Amino acid sequence: MVRDITISSRELSPFERLVLELLCEGKTNGAIAIDTGHTEKVIENTVSRSAHVFGIKADVDTNLRVLLALAYRTHYGDHAFEKLGVACSHLEVGPDGRQICNMHIE
Repeated sequence: MVRDITISSRELSPFERLVLELLCEGKTNGAIAIDTGHTEKVIENTVSRSAHVFGIKADVDTNLRVLLALAYRTHYGDHAFEKLGVACSHLEVGPDGRQICNMHIE
């Protein structure tokens, strides 16, 4: 099944970005709540609101968190890989000799 996910209908707030960065690390709502000092309900609402920004709707065949993580990483870059220490699969050597990823958005 093909999903139509928009780039985003607005910029995410700093808190929404923080929550999605932690979501991209594979953390649960409970773990994100502990890390951020908020309630699990606040995190749940933030995830839901963020999914709306990308036009992602939940249904029985959709893992909303997976699609949201993919949309976030596509729009904001693969910084979750850097935090996890996972090598990026599309690294190239730049003109200055440093490794760069042409998929990262700075």
